[in-house]
Amino acid sequence: MDTDATAVAESAGQPAPNSSADTDSGVVIETRNLSKIYRDFWGRKKVHALKSLDIEVRRGEIFGLLGPNGSGKSTTIKLILGLLFPTSGRVLVFDKDATETSKNERIGYLPEESYLYKFLTAEETLDFYGRLFNMSGAQRKKRVEELIKLVGLQGAKHRQLREYSKGMTRRVGLAQALINDPDLILLDEPTTGLDPIGTREMKDLILALRDQGKTVLLCSHQLADVQDVCDRVAILHQGELKELGRVTDLLKVQDITEVHARGLSDAAKSEIADVIKRHGGTVESIDNPTATMEDLFLNIVRESESRPGARRVTSESDVTEEAGQ
Repeated sequence: MDTDATAVAESAGQPAPNSSADTDSGVVIETRNLSKIYRDFWGRKKVHALKSLDIEVRRGEIFGLLGPNGSGKSTTIKLILGLLFPTSGRVLVFDKDATETSKNERIGYLPEESYLYKFLTAEETLDFYGRLFNMSGAQRKKRVEELIKLVGLQGAKHRQLREYSKGMTRRVGLAQALINDPDLILLDEPTTGLDPIGTREMKDLILALRDQGKTVLLCSHQLADVQDVCDRVAILHQGELKELGRVTDLLKVQDITEVHARGLSDAAKSEIADVIKRHGGTVESIDNPTATMEDLFLNIVRESESRPGARRVTSESDVTEEAGQ
């Protein structure tokens, strides 16, 4: 079982009933000048993992946190969960400081690597997590059945997890993140190990959670997945916030206009909208074309690295190991 997930569950206590009234402003997560410095044994600064991060995640949205390895994504998630303490700044979750464990009863967390007990079945695994949230036997039984159906594991619910593929294990991981019916769900690389069909189903599940009024913070390297499901994204590089906004706005190429039409000859395609209509075509849209999330992501990283004094961190795991965390 993943250590981070255990810490979230064990600190939860009795689950509170779900409430959509998180804050008057509708802000579920807020970071204020958030910074994290990893230090060595002697207290000397080793890595500045996060630098003055200011973001807001609003109730009922899917918010994407993007960045290459070592950009500060995992550090940010651990600060939100209260598993790390900030060097400076604050993290507020449901208007409470992230270090207050009472907030965790309303959070579900799917880590990048879910270290589950391989000798348990899916039913036993979810029942175990339900016990960590002090759910009654009747509550656990009902919730386990709902979640196994939700993630599509009805035919394998009695098999031990050691017999599961990585994709099936990922589905169990998502189910355990939802066992307490959380208001806020943190997903770290949720489509890892899934085939294209499983990936599409996972994305549909994430969209369904938003439709239920849940707030989702999604951390992923799969840029197409982020483009498909996220409402807004923040792109981090070397611990700094480089871009923040709605996906549709960030991907729109503002200085180019394209026209989509049907039934036109080659000559008519070079004409303006009035000429297209005169040739018997139908103008379906006149709007700004979009780039891809991958293009936006790579351009921001390359621009950042080309600036004087830019440095590259190999990976965030290397940062943690060097810092002795």
